[in-house]
Amino acid sequence: MAGIFKAYDIRGTVPDQLDEALAERIGRAAATHLGAKSMVVGRDMRASGVGLSAALIRGITSTGCDVTDIGIVSTPMQYFAVGSLGTDGGIMVTASHNPAEYNGFKTSAQDVVPVGGDSGLPEIEALARGEQTACDAPAGSVSQADVKTAYAEKILSMISFGDRRLKVAVDCGNGMGGLEVEHVFSNFPVDIVGLYLDPDGSFPNHEANPLNPENMRDLQAAVLREGCDLGVAFDGDADRACFCDEKGEIIGNDLVTALLANELVPREPGCAVLYDLRSSRVVEQTVRELGGNPVRERVGHAFMKATLRRHEGPFGGELSGHFYFRELWYTDSAIYAAGLILAQVSRGDTPLSEIVAPLRRYPNTGEVNFHIEDKDGKIEEIAAAFPDARQDRLDGITIAYDNWWCNVRKSNTEPLLRLVLEADDEATFKDARAKVMALLGTPE
Repeated sequence: MAGIFKAYDIRGTVPDQLDEALAERIGRAAATHLGAKSMVVGRDMRASGVGLSAALIRGITSTGCDVTDIGIVSTPMQYFAVGSLGTDGGIMVTASHNPAEYNGFKTSAQDVVPVGGDSGLPEIEALARGEQTACDAPAGSVSQADVKTAYAEKILSMISFGDRRLKVAVDCGNGMGGLEVEHVFSNFPVDIVGLYLDPDGSFPNHEANPLNPENMRDLQAAVLREGCDLGVAFDGDADRACFCDEKGEIIGNDLVTALLANELVPREPGCAVLYDLRSSRVVEQTVRELGGNPVRERVGHAFMKATLRRHEGPFGGELSGHFYFRELWYTDSAIYAAGLILAQVSRGDTPLSEIVAPLRRYPNTGEVNFHIEDKDGKIEEIAAAFPDARQDRLDGITIAYDNWWCNVRKSNTEPLLRLVLEADDEATFKDARAKVMALLGTPE
């Protein structure tokens, strides 16, 4: 069990770190911690998910809790089921973008509130590790449900397309995005050029992680080859999306957040929009220009969702490609984000590259990793090196001057520090980057 309980979910290799016996214990622990009388369980396309899901359900029902088994779904579909069915919580069996030998669990409470490192996951771990005695209550029931049609109707009801019919390349990486294409994307008024749509947990074509530029190459090539208006790539469980324009150029997900602000903020003047602290200043500036209230938050879906819920904002976005929406119980929905971008482009003749161009005004490193054993020591060294800067410790350390800023934060699971740096102009950017990288060393 060591090491599989992460900051936001449970994840490990099967069967050495995570097997069916442990899955059953985790199911029982989760239902007990939540005090649940009803839960939803879904799973992705990984072969190990069949046995793990069955064991998880046995553990949950052993507490007297009823389970609605929704079968093979994307993570956003599972979130939708928990919210729309009004259950006391749910668990999605998935390892997201991790390789085929991995699997895991994403847990949520009532109203699809995430259960993470600061909100119940350590308690579930303690219950799973501890002695589990027989429960006096009768075992809960198991029923099956198909939520895909209702889910598609919900997504489609929230998007208003223009008159221009688009041609869109979609790369699902053999993950659960294939179901999103089948049930939702295929109902958009677009022509689809599909790549790797068939769910296959062995990931035969490329890793289902669009944050890695290597995994975007086939999509970019398809956009150029087929003359598409844009490209969309989903990760393994389809809760994240990445985009490229009609020239095949990748659009940073912070800029996607700004594009979503164009779509949603004018509907609700003064609304709060969340962005993670790695995002370009363009996001904050765009939200303000549109009449919204930009709210900066630390990285991680549990933090983002909790803060968005507290502010009752319509949406938030992370550099990782997670986009969260109030109308979907503050959960991440890659397909809704994609639909809103498509709708924006479909309302005129302007290519996506030209819509994005005004947002590409600051040189930016993107997120760069550095192997650092003493992560805390290095952060203190960086703080000491820039004593005249504005500094904050919301997540790692942020150094800010009037003409450049950077954030350096720790990986939760590896001996890595992650850097994002941005400046007003190229000369300042090169100078600042050289200063910070002299402290961090050679990138991974």
